[in-house]
Amino acid sequence: MSNIPADLKYTDEHEWVRTETDGILTVGLTDHAQKTLGDIVFLELPTVGKTVQAGDAIGVVESVKAASDIYSPVSGEVTAVNEDIANSPEEVNDDAYDSWLFKIKLENGASTDKLIDAAAYTKLVG
Repeated sequence: MSNIPADLKYTDEHEWVRTETDGILTVGLTDHAQKTLGDIVFLELPTVGKTVQAGDAIGVVESVKAASDIYSPVSGEVTAVNEDIANSPEEVNDDAYDSWLFKIKLENGASTDKLIDAAAYTKLVG
């Protein structure tokens, strides 16, 4: 059974999203994603300052089993990337919810309405 914190939002692509007090969104891979991928060996993260649209492939996660795209959960601008996690990608396997990948500022008019809550994500991953 995967760990699915109730206070986060989720995507169908197995990313978690936390809204910070300043409105910036912090994004990472879910516990389910890291368990499915296996040992993560490489992360390619988006560029700070890049403007992205919801659903855009903006990075890559590689494991010993497979490589998968990382998608933007919302439309906006990437404001930060976690260089520490890029240098030590195995930390995602240790604690997926403490290992954020990037932060994004919503563009005007964009919202998190299409993200799903913990109950819906639990159903998704069975």
